[in-house]
Amino acid sequence: MINNDKEVRKLVTQRAATTQASQTKSGAELFIDALKKQDVEMVFGYPGGAVLPIYDAFYKSNFPHILTRHEQGAVHAAEGYARVTGKPGVVVVTSGPGATNVLTGIADAMSDSIPLVVFTGQVHTPGIGKDAFQEADMIGLTIPITKYNYQVRDIKELPRIVNEAFHIANTGRKGPVVVDIPKDLGIAETDTVHPDTIKLPGYQPTYIPNLLQVEKLAQAILAAKKPLILAGAGVNHSKATAELLEFAERYDIPVVNTLLGLGSFPNHHELFLGMGGMHGSYSANMALTDCDLLINFGSRFDDRLASAPKEFAPNAVIAHVDIDPAEIGKIIETQIPIVADIRATLEALLAIQVTEAFDFSHWHKLNTTRKNRHPFSYDRNTKTQIKPQRVIEIIGEITRGEALVATDVGQHQMWVAQFYPFQFDHQIITSGGLGTMGFGFPAAVGAQLAFPEKTVVAFVGDGGFQMTNQELAILAGYGINVKVVILNNHSLGMVRQWQTKFHGERYSHSIFDSQPDFVKLAEAYGVKGYRFTNPETIENDLKKVFLQTGPAVIDVEIPGDEQVLPMVPSGKPNHQMEGVE
Repeated sequence: MINNDKEVRKLVTQRAATTQASQTKSGAELFIDALKKQDVEMVFGYPGGAVLPIYDAFYKSNFPHILTRHEQGAVHAAEGYARVTGKPGVVVVTSGPGATNVLTGIADAMSDSIPLVVFTGQVHTPGIGKDAFQEADMIGLTIPITKYNYQVRDIKELPRIVNEAFHIANTGRKGPVVVDIPKDLGIAETDTVHPDTIKLPGYQPTYIPNLLQVEKLAQAILAAKKPLILAGAGVNHSKATAELLEFAERYDIPVVNTLLGLGSFPNHHELFLGMGGMHGSYSANMALTDCDLLINFGSRFDDRLASAPKEFAPNAVIAHVDIDPAEIGKIIETQIPIVADIRATLEALLAIQVTEAFDFSHWHKLNTTRKNRHPFSYDRNTKTQIKPQRVIEIIGEITRGEALVATDVGQHQMWVAQFYPFQFDHQIITSGGLGTMGFGFPAAVGAQLAFPEKTVVAFVGDGGFQMTNQELAILAGYGINVKVVILNNHSLGMVRQWQTKFHGERYSHSIFDSQPDFVKLAEAYGVKGYRFTNPETIENDLKKVFLQTGPAVIDVEIPGDEQVLPMVPSGKPNHQMEGVE
């Protein structure tokens, strides 16, 4: 018998707790709960049979979802979102072809250390391994191109797996994680789940640098006569741009960027020498050749930067700071290895009190002279052609160098790297390691969805744009204000350039004899389209379009034989540049 109000309240509380504990949820509902726990802002995806339970849960919960027009568009849009926010992009696709269509984007993210969590549908558990309809072995397919992958076999484990997937994707050296979910686990229900506590004893990224190595690097700087900083994507990932600037200025050390490191150091700073590598600046490549101490912050010494590893920085002591120990010494022998987070390392370096005198003025003077004598250049006097470099310069001026800039892959990508005035981290959105055509436009969509208030420009070629231009369909529907600039040379420009230089001008399948009308194509999707062919009016033409709100496709006619220069031929050392004026 209940004698007082206190006992009544106690009984009600006990019954409520029992009801909560025994409340059943489907795997799809647990999945939605897990996404919410990760503060996922939006999911990019495309439905199909194996993920219908998940999509039903999306419908019931009104979860933010961006329906792209192809799974490749979904994964590249998620990459764009991840590249500008630093947070994991999230993708949901169905089994079989839906899942295999995202393999390129997963490989792209792996190559450029981009955090993605990709959820692929799978056939019912009893059908796995039996060639069921739309079955693909996503575990086997993605082992080489992911940080980790899972196949969920117990609904009670789903929350933990999702939690671990996000943790792995967004810590250490970031990258993609795949979670394969059989259809029956989306339907199955349970009233209990295992704790989602992360227990990964074999995965413990190192963030704090060894202070003895940091001191060794500091002493190497004082002993050097011609030190140089190479700033890669790791600086941007670590959000260490302020520390990099302070460090470079304190020691008066010039800075060279990799392609993906652009934005980590102010474009107009007197210490900035530009991008290094195959299409890098003369001053950057000569500095890489002549330096006696090279401090690599977060670059992996890829073959577009160090095409001839044995002749790369031949007289330099190499210091390499990277969060991934596998990268240190992999390509270039390293004398001062530091496995740590870039920002933490720079903070440790800045904490050292320097009492010894140092003077790099002669080195600084040499680099400044080279920079002034041999800037990136093109024919500015032509009145018959629109030069692509000028288009990029104009848009840089219109946007004050503050736009989020996505590119596809090819000549236009290199022109953007050379001529757009990048100013801050996570500003450039481009496929570096994998070189994925079709990447640029959907990646710009993801970036614009992440930051609706910012100006987003997608520079694409006429070839790459045709690989994923079906995503034009979502611009108007989602209010996505991307400005798409097609630098149209009626060819696969970089392929043609290599055929010109190395294959006797035999243009085998690199020139498009027919092209769509890109203006009409844009209009068919409800997007304004423009075609510009007049070099004398191009500046005003572009200004008018950029003053308008809403998405636009801008088709700019450029010469087919325009080349990206300078160029270090593949396999040659950095100082052997062609096309230097």
